[in-house]
Amino acid sequence: MAATSINLAQKLSTFEEAWSPKVVARYNGNDVMVKVKGEFNWHSHADTDDFFLVLKGGLTIRLRDGDVRLGPGEMFVVPVGVEHCPVAEEETHLLLIEPGDTPNTGDAATAAVKELI
Repeated sequence: MAATSINLAQKLSTFEEAWSPKVVARYNGNDVMVKVKGEFNWHSHADTDDFFLVLKGGLTIRLRDGDVRLGPGEMFVVPVGVEHCPVAEEETHLLLIEPGDTPNTGDAATAAVKELI
């Protein structure tokens, strides 16, 4: 297998949808996803933490006991089971890393299907 790098800017240019789980890479059973805009929904993950790293733009992660605001180069890990609602006022590029079998809404019945790009 030939080694190749992943150009995130190129990957981001291939789609416009926000909060659509586009997977740019997989490692150790985890999915790496990017691009958000607007408000997601309140949810939690019963079995995993949620990792957010902002590359461009800004992200607010609403928590029941206060908000966490992230800018470029900043990251936050939502602990397992903690209810949260990510919000991006502008198009935001981020790395969201989660186990491949984790539904993005915390509930398989309401989760969007992940797509490898």
